[in-house]
Amino acid sequence: MKTSVVNMINQQINKEFYSAYLYLEFSNFLILKGLTGFAHWFRIQAMEERDHALLFYDYLHHNNKTVVLAEIAKPDAKLESVMDVLKEALKHEEYITASINDIYAEALKEKDFRTTQFLDWFVKEQGEEEANVQALIDKVQLLGDNMQGTYILNTELLTRVYAPPTLIVG
Repeated sequence: MKTSVVNMINQQINKEFYSAYLYLEFSNFLILKGLTGFAHWFRIQAMEERDHALLFYDYLHHNNKTVVLAEIAKPDAKLESVMDVLKEALKHEEYITASINDIYAEALKEKDFRTTQFLDWFVKEQGEEEANVQALIDKVQLLGDNMQGTYILNTELLTRVYAPPTLIVG
């Protein structure tokens, strides 16, 4: 692996851990709003992001490369509503998608095909992440000020179950 790819993956580890922090911050905000279902959904998102960081971590170790852990920034999102949370989440997922795409492009440039194969899972995963957040935005927009509908959606989100990633690091 070229140093440029290793450096970018180390940066991605930090971005994924930051994502977990950000989603825990969203969960905190939503708990305070009494929306425990939305909070639960973002807590599971935080767990997924943590696991994504660990997949990158394991990948570097599996390839005999050094993992460099950096300071994780404190989330600073300004939130006032559920829609603020969802829009910030979508913006963040788009940022993570672009970051993974950049690593992919660098790996291709360096003819690091093992890394591109590893990243294929993340490319697909990011498509799902963006679609899931967009679906929540669409539902909340559809509900508008309908408190009964929001209550039902909040209850539905409580049923989300955590499923660890099945990617094999190699």
